[in-house]
Amino acid sequence: MSLCFFVSDLHGRTNLYKKLSEKIKEEKPAAVFLGGDLLPSGLFLQTKNEKQIGDFLNAFLIPLFMDLKRKLLDQYPRVFLILGNDDGRSEEDEFIKAQDTGIWEYMHGKKVVMGDFEIYGYSFVPPTPFQLKDWEKYDVSRYVDPGCVSPEEGWRTLPVPGNKVKYGTIQKDLELLTAGEELSNAIFLFHSPPYQSKLDRAALDNKMHDYAPLDVHVGSIAIKRFIEKRQPLITLHGHIHESARLTGTWKERIGKTYALSAAHDGPELALVRFDPEKPQNSSRELI
Repeated sequence: MSLCFFVSDLHGRTNLYKKLSEKIKEEKPAAVFLGGDLLPSGLFLQTKNEKQIGDFLNAFLIPLFMDLKRKLLDQYPRVFLILGNDDGRSEEDEFIKAQDTGIWEYMHGKKVVMGDFEIYGYSFVPPTPFQLKDWEKYDVSRYVDPGCVSPEEGWRTLPVPGNKVKYGTIQKDLELLTAGEELSNAIFLFHSPPYQSKLDRAALDNKMHDYAPLDVHVGSIAIKRFIEKRQPLITLHGHIHESARLTGTWKERIGKTYALSAAHDGPELALVRFDPEKPQNSSRELI
């Protein structure tokens, strides 16, 4: 195995995708991981401006990767991607259909093999204050932090049976996804970071909701426990843009696991480079 790229939370910014494309052509990584929040803001969906989303995917993102594939030929990387909580699930089918062109592999809830390594993908995040709930789910119980909106409220771009929303948890999903699996060579592509880590620190200092202080850590308890118990080789995260700025770091060691974040709240592309055979040498560049 050799060089891998990881980016996340590009939110439809074409200049960042173009920077990524140029780096792929220049360095020819073996694999590229996209960690969710790939499309223009979900607010466009709420205001019924669906054309903007469709145009971005079909007129920009798919052609961008198809052009890369034509130019790089057998040096084209494997591209693994998931969606994030700001991406409408109504677009999921288009990402899945695009797999037929060979430009990427849609990874939510799946496992694939890459050489000596196994790749898993998982999109859901714990409840947030935002209204779009396509990719939000209860974490380990039906508890919702102060200031956040329950997955049973808000709105969705696609309907989901009420019992799945009410009783589903991230914890249960991860148990089902990895039951009986040995994970020492596994790479997990998450959108949410693990709870109470250096990767889930939000800018909520001294903020209150109904007289209750807000937790500055907003990651997933289930993902944190999963990492601590199962010890995958590498976990990749996004979602909390300001975490690296607030904590001063974009990576953390949790037992034997190397947890890396590509979230960034500046105008640059945050490009994480890693080699699964030498995860301790991972680096991040702002471009």
